[in-house]
Amino acid sequence: MKRYILPVLLFSVLLSACSSHPYKQTNKFYRKQAKELAKSLRDIPPVEGYGGKIADYQIGTTNFNLRKPNYVIIHHTAQNSCDQTLKTFVLQRTQVSAHYVVCKDGTVHHMLNDYLRAWHAGAAKWGSLTDVNSTSIGIELDNNGNEPFSESQINSLILLLEKLKKNYSIPTANFIGHADIAPRRKPDPNAFFPWKKLAEHGFGYWPDMIVEVVPPGFNSINALRIIGYDTKDSVAAIKAFKLHFVQTDLSPRLTEADKGLLYNLSKKY
Repeated sequence: MKRYILPVLLFSVLLSACSSHPYKQTNKFYRKQAKELAKSLRDIPPVEGYGGKIADYQIGTTNFNLRKPNYVIIHHTAQNSCDQTLKTFVLQRTQVSAHYVVCKDGTVHHMLNDYLRAWHAGAAKWGSLTDVNSTSIGIELDNNGNEPFSESQINSLILLLEKLKKNYSIPTANFIGHADIAPRRKPDPNAFFPWKKLAEHGFGYWPDMIVEVVPPGFNSINALRIIGYDTKDSVAAIKAFKLHFVQTDLSPRLTEADKGLLYNLSKKY
């Protein structure tokens, strides 16, 4: 009789684990959606009119691969827990998602294949790029927006960024924050975020310790534009720059020290 007890117990544990999975149904929806997208990719482009003479037959090129992400956009969740954010990202009505969510304890949730387009950037602009979602990976850090980031969380983030940079050859300059690409709308990640530490690991730039004297005629707005900021609203661009690179002073005014940092940074881009 005893020989039957262990298999029964194992079966019960497995059954319990399956039935208690809180995202079982949304994972099912993910697989269905991915399957539909995969089917559309398998089909050779159809023969149809594009304003000229219609081709006689379909021809599929043999030279292609998947498009790779070229930017990483870092966010804070502005919510009260990792669980709350995970639930937000599986509700269709929210129309928002990210590729990764990093919890305070360092747990990393990979919620979307890196090659698929997440809905995390919204209306944004960086340099000449206006469709940020199509070329970026979105990473959400569990943080209510007014608190420091835990050491475990930042350590996990750095390990994740190392993997992403290696896998997709993402340039150092292309690790940026949500506020950088949407300065009029977003304040994340907040002023506690350790951009300097990330730059030391090769994720984004940081000003040199010795800042050069700003030359006569230096144009701060042009320098912001060189880095990538949308300067249509120059005040918002200045505040976003200071949130990232100054952090101790978030006023919408560039001091001489700020201009020195900006001049130094603009030469790195």
